[in-house]
Amino acid sequence: MKTTLLKGGSLVNEGRIFQADLRIEGQRISEISEQGLAAKDNETVIDLAGKLIIPGMIDDQVHFREPGLTHKAEIYTEAKAAVAGGITTFMEMPNTVPNTLTQELLADKYAIGKAKSLANYSFFMGASNDNLDEVLKTNVKDVCGVKVFMGSSTGNMLVDQDEVLDELFRNCPMLIATHCEDEATIRANTELARQKFGENVPISQHPIIRSEEACYLSSSKAVRLAQKHNTRLHILHTSTAKELDLFSNKLPLAEKRITAEACIHHLWFNDANYDEKGTYIKWNPAVKTANDQKNIMNAVLDNRIDIIATDHAPHTIAEKENTYFSVPSGGPLVQHALPALFEMHQSGKISIEDIVRKTSHAVADCFEIKDRGYLKEGYFADLAIVNLNAPWQVNKGNVLSKCGWSPFEGQTFKATIEKTFVSGHLAYESGKFDESVKGERITFNR
Repeated sequence: MKTTLLKGGSLVNEGRIFQADLRIEGQRISEISEQGLAAKDNETVIDLAGKLIIPGMIDDQVHFREPGLTHKAEIYTEAKAAVAGGITTFMEMPNTVPNTLTQELLADKYAIGKAKSLANYSFFMGASNDNLDEVLKTNVKDVCGVKVFMGSSTGNMLVDQDEVLDELFRNCPMLIATHCEDEATIRANTELARQKFGENVPISQHPIIRSEEACYLSSSKAVRLAQKHNTRLHILHTSTAKELDLFSNKLPLAEKRITAEACIHHLWFNDANYDEKGTYIKWNPAVKTANDQKNIMNAVLDNRIDIIATDHAPHTIAEKENTYFSVPSGGPLVQHALPALFEMHQSGKISIEDIVRKTSHAVADCFEIKDRGYLKEGYFADLAIVNLNAPWQVNKGNVLSKCGWSPFEGQTFKATIEKTFVSGHLAYESGKFDESVKGERITFNR
């Protein structure tokens, strides 16, 4: 069995940063020692003095666009971009073409992941107004969850019938992840914007059209349903300060039935950035005010928000350069999420320990992932090696997502992801990939 010894690095795990040696045997971490480990015969030894060893980020919300939208992205390209960004595991959403609304279509996506993904993977089962029977067939042991769009979405994935939502929340035995925006409110706001601006609505109207009230009405509805039926609910990409009152930090994560997520773009950008970035930072839910941004970070730190994710959702440059109503929402984020968080750390906004807790530990706990998300003996060796003092600038030439652009273009990050191990395999090192071993389908302790 191949073994690798990581010597002299600073491990970040469970609220501690400490120097230790770490041994990988096969796919798993076999030993961690603060006293040091002696190299074995024929063992690969990597000196990591001055570097951080962190559990790889587990991104619980990505859109890799395959099948059906592969002109924008595909599992192969986006998984590589994720690994280069220190993301070792992703959970991918069902609004592909066709929408993932049957067990057969879900199995098709897992087959693509097995054949093409350099990162570990899981795929959400999608819900619609008429596929409850299919949803209830989903295996809780090897599927991350059920995704419900309680707001506009692609194809047949808007679940807007109250009786369907009630039945889904009543009967679903696994985690339900929701996109929460109230469709009626958005439509009314859209009509007001059209009356004022015609078809040339400025991008600055996006957070007004997809407003705080639209988010709160839908999120609060989801919370009421979950409380009514004791459903395991996870609210994705929280974007407003008002919604934060829906979440509690009174219980440890393992006991919570309702959890919440913040995304990189809602922590980094606010509505003042529309002037410079324009439609390239058009997301749903919208990037909103600096006050929302500040309060979302506060909720991350005080545990009302449990997870940080990306909502990576690429579109082509041509698509993003259309007028407001023609521009799709979303952008690529997996390659730059951890560097952005370490930049926030270096400006005093978040600790390294909290970055690891919110991007890895808490995701593993929230989704009950088996043997991942921590630096522990016996766990899978999903690791990222971080150099906090290796500045680099984002430009089109080093963007790895298939779409070829990033909302972070021009940004200089101080931290670099130097290496990424995926299930014990050194998949990425200093700009180069080893694709000889693919990622693993993750499983769950449910």
